[in-house]
Amino acid sequence: MNNLNFIDLFAGAGGLSEGFIRAGFEPIAHVEMNKDACDTLKTRTSFHYLKNSNRINEYHDYLKGKITRDDLWNKIPKHLIKSVINKEISAETLPFIFDIIDSELNGKEVDLIIGGPPCQAYSVAGRARKNMDDDPRNHLYKYYVKFLERYNPKMFVFENVPGILSANNGQYLDLIFNAVKEAGYELDKKVLNAKNFNVLQDRKRVIIIGWKKNLNLKYPDFEEVINQFEISKDLFSDLPKIKSGQGEWKETKYSKKTNHYLESTGIRNGIDFTTQHVSRFNNENDLEIYKIAVDKWVNDGKRLNYAELPKRLIKHSNTKSFTNRFQVVNHKGVSHTVVAHICADGHYYIHPDIEQNRSITVREAARIQSFPDDYFFESSRTTAFKQIGNAVPVLMAEGIAKKIKEMI
Repeated sequence: MNNLNFIDLFAGAGGLSEGFIRAGFEPIAHVEMNKDACDTLKTRTSFHYLKNSNRINEYHDYLKGKITRDDLWNKIPKHLIKSVINKEISAETLPFIFDIIDSELNGKEVDLIIGGPPCQAYSVAGRARKNMDDDPRNHLYKYYVKFLERYNPKMFVFENVPGILSANNGQYLDLIFNAVKEAGYELDKKVLNAKNFNVLQDRKRVIIIGWKKNLNLKYPDFEEVINQFEISKDLFSDLPKIKSGQGEWKETKYSKKTNHYLESTGIRNGIDFTTQHVSRFNNENDLEIYKIAVDKWVNDGKRLNYAELPKRLIKHSNTKSFTNRFQVVNHKGVSHTVVAHICADGHYYIHPDIEQNRSITVREAARIQSFPDDYFFESSRTTAFKQIGNAVPVLMAEGIAKKIKEMI
């Protein structure tokens, strides 16, 4: 049962994949169009190979900056690096992608296909900006179905934003369901929330699960976990205190011992350092707004209304909409949803500690998404934030994967 395998489509930085690996599944291939995300996947593939080969110290050397990324990648079999396929999925690229996956499979059957097409097209904000039918991202599900038809997996998991339920008055969801049924699958959907999988984040996602018609299965039941943990006390407490523009991209020592939440979730997983605990530099105007926002939230439990700031601090002409553009992460409970826009600025993710007076670091954002501390996001701070914001929380993915494993 430990050798159940999967193909990950629209893989991003690998949050969904990491959860399935933790549940005992083995990746055959990851397909992703973004180069930075693919580099992250290659680095994580190196981690798993070296860990399973009792050579994890060689991965730690990379995190500490002792060896280069190419040195790391050269330590693992070339076919594993090749199995991270940096291609946009299209009619033109399908034959190439199929060839690589076929060579990786080497005659084996596929147990599972996971992944969800880019969600911006289905999001409410995305729909406001584009004509739905003209956006090619709305039709990527057709390629997902082609993978189902070619590899005939026992089951699949399709993840997306809640906006997919109402896109084009629900017609896009109908198209997806009909196409999948024609490919020989039964399927069902639910809106699941990451906070019910021990993730310290309020993040709703539509999870569609399908199975071959002859398997006589049904959508699994997921228990709702009542979260007892808090961001400041449990998630951020052991990271060194830094101010705006400070931090280390590579090795960062913890300032405190681990705790029950970090230990039980595998976020702190055995080594005495982490990486990418780096915050953005902010100008004095923003930092003054941050202090007002934190004071208001921590002491009064109220969110900052941008239009109510002192006039000298207001730099945007629009004070009618997006009045919540400065928001503090909830220190006493779970965070609001981390989205890809975090790569543009950190105003929507202000650290709740007024002494630090900054937006959250790459590592703190990764922890909110329940990535383990040895997960390294490649290329730059901006690309790392984007990858994290687009990811499926690892603990949520693991919870889904465990149920899928039971069913298969």
